[in-house]
Amino acid sequence: MSSFKIPDAFPGRSLSATPLARSVSGPLIMSQEGGFDASETNAREDSKLPWSGIIQKSEPLRHPSDVGEMMKRVRTLSFGGSTRSMSVDLNEPEASIGDDHDAELAEMDVITRPPLALIVLEFRDLSYDVHLQQKFSDTVKELVASRGRNSVNPADTPTNSRRKRTRQILNKISGEARDGEILAVMGHSGSGKSTLIDALAQRIAPESLGGTITLNGEQVSSTLLRSISAYVMQDDLLFPMLTVKETLTFAAEVRLPSSTHDAERRRDRVGQLLIQLGLQGAADTIIGDEEIRGVSGGERRRVSIGIDIIHDPLLLFLDEPTSGLDSTSAYMIVKTLRKIALSGSIVILSIHQPSYRILGLLDRLLILASGQKVYGGAPSELKPFFEAFGRPIPEHENSTEHALDLIQEFQRSPGGINHLIEFAEAWEEGVAHEAEAGVRPGGLGFQDAINARRTRGKLVDAVAVGVGAGFDEMADLVKLESRSSVVDKFANSFFHEVWALLWRSLVNIRRTPQLFYTRLGTVIMTGLIVATFFWQLGHKPKTVQQRLGLFTFFVAACYFLCADALPVFLQERHILLRETAHNAYRKSSYVVAHSLVYIPFQAILAIVFVSTIWWGVGLAGGPEGFGFLFILVWAAFWSATAFITFLSAIIPHYLQGYIILVATLSYFQLVAGFFITRRSIPDYWIWLHYISLIKYPYESIMINEFDRPGTCFIRGSEILAGTPLEAVSNPAIIDQMLGVIRQVLSLPYDALNSNTCILTGHDVLVSQDIVMTKWFDLGITVLTGFIFRILFYIVLRVRGQRKRR
Repeated sequence: MSSFKIPDAFPGRSLSATPLARSVSGPLIMSQEGGFDASETNAREDSKLPWSGIIQKSEPLRHPSDVGEMMKRVRTLSFGGSTRSMSVDLNEPEASIGDDHDAELAEMDVITRPPLALIVLEFRDLSYDVHLQQKFSDTVKELVASRGRNSVNPADTPTNSRRKRTRQILNKISGEARDGEILAVMGHSGSGKSTLIDALAQRIAPESLGGTITLNGEQVSSTLLRSISAYVMQDDLLFPMLTVKETLTFAAEVRLPSSTHDAERRRDRVGQLLIQLGLQGAADTIIGDEEIRGVSGGERRRVSIGIDIIHDPLLLFLDEPTSGLDSTSAYMIVKTLRKIALSGSIVILSIHQPSYRILGLLDRLLILASGQKVYGGAPSELKPFFEAFGRPIPEHENSTEHALDLIQEFQRSPGGINHLIEFAEAWEEGVAHEAEAGVRPGGLGFQDAINARRTRGKLVDAVAVGVGAGFDEMADLVKLESRSSVVDKFANSFFHEVWALLWRSLVNIRRTPQLFYTRLGTVIMTGLIVATFFWQLGHKPKTVQQRLGLFTFFVAACYFLCADALPVFLQERHILLRETAHNAYRKSSYVVAHSLVYIPFQAILAIVFVSTIWWGVGLAGGPEGFGFLFILVWAAFWSATAFITFLSAIIPHYLQGYIILVATLSYFQLVAGFFITRRSIPDYWIWLHYISLIKYPYESIMINEFDRPGTCFIRGSEILAGTPLEAVSNPAIIDQMLGVIRQVLSLPYDALNSNTCILTGHDVLVSQDIVMTKWFDLGITVLTGFIFRILFYIVLRVRGQRKRR
């Protein structure tokens, strides 16, 4: 049996409220001064509520005539300003098996629960509408209908009608969450649970969200909120090849300040978190995924929570943390969240349908239906709430399950849930808990509350600590932007973040060697095939065209061979956006680390590819030509990786990415200069020639091969090579033909004879309309790698700042 007290509700008279004025299954238990007349209650019950028609015939209940009458069931007069209490049996059907569970909760409450709520997150009248896209068929119907009317109202035209089509996701939702407690947002699918979590975490654009959100009465900017909060998404976005301990260690490296120069402290924090999350036994187990066996689903979810609480945030938001888990794993997750809350954090989560055991771990419930609040209060008040409403929850049913079923029943009825919402509003106005009134923040401002929170011995968010401060150096702790102060967004320096990201990437690469070996094998196989096709070309007339075909394929292969990295980069993009959403590290740090970590591997691929083709084909230039070709192919791999990285930031799925990648590289190859020279490209397509990634390395390799003094591909004696007269091999006949040409062109003998070089390497470059130097083209190739990485960074910044509208 538990009891609660209700303070006065109206001026001029003292009201002692009780959620039960009359129990359906038994007599009302109340104090002598309650002043509530049972006969008067019975008389009131003769009338029917407007929503009485939806009550099942098997439950012939009588209800007050309106909400005002109904609230008389939850209020009873008292005098002298005194508050009266009543006892309500809140036992659940599973309570008999929960003795150890209840004892454990009681022990946690006594030992860990803070005596005073120092931080209070309040939200008032949160409203959010989304604009719906109108189907084309509906637009046509409206247009036809408007044409059929004699007079058309401009406001009714399809364009204006489309602007008016909106859907209300949240409708004036109010409530609060407190330091040391768990607020659970419940409701059916589509009720607005996740949207409310996003709104409280300021993941919705301010101009699209109505209402106010404050911390201890002060509005906090989204920048500061990201610094003192964490958001755990529904999906577990983790690197599958890292162990649990390595995953948490990386989080500690980027989230906890390195200025203390105390790596041992960070290791201790990781060890404490492993114990707190119950992951000691899985510390050295890899995370795993669908293909690689790793930790269980519940352990993976706890790791996701752990990386976001490593820095001990003030607020922890979780979107469906128990989704997809069995009942035991779900209970362990919420039990862990309970400990986190009791350590001094505000925990706000969305949950679909908690079990009885999970319900016992929650402090507050907020039930939504169609974006409207239908209940807000403690889980223990759920049964009295619906009993006072006239739809009591049976003794042997889970309170939340039955409540959601009732709400769904009301939603399907003609009257909807309006009466339930009105009753809930009246209930909240009349029911104020004396126990909760004692844990108000006491007028502390946000910064004062933060400092008071520190005195509990709890770690402070490293992001909010001033530069150079350690875990216990709390000067300049939190400085609100509204006070013209600067909040340090990140816990560590740029270079420390790059080092940590490089370490994680190298561990991933070492654990997945098959990716590199697959690409290396592909490079070797491609090089061998090309070498055998173009084996020892020499300097004959027909080899000029063969070289041109070889070079365009060779350069294009450098880009196509990097396409296998697209799904890997896509996976990392999702993890990156999750980690940087609350300032774990800078996006620029990731871009730099991501660029540097692959450079050595690209160099290995380049040296293998060049070596295989160089010696097999017999290219010109000697050691200097070989060295330049190696640098050029290395730069091409650098450019290709940058381009694919950029694609991974703008496309939603790797299948779409492959289509776009193949098509784009094909266009680039078409206009690079082999199939059509620059002078032959139409003016309206010439821009594509200049932005072609293949153009510049293709021209560079051409110059490296053909721009060699003394190189001759066609001499006078070979003038008929490649023509229908190629079969003529008599030197005397060829000399006569050369003599006729000299006579017609008035050329001296030395200008044209059997030994004269008719086609030099320079002539090939001129015919291909190549006028730049090889070093210029090499520089452009390297520059494209930087350009696409800068574009990648810009896209990340834009996507990271994008909020729901």
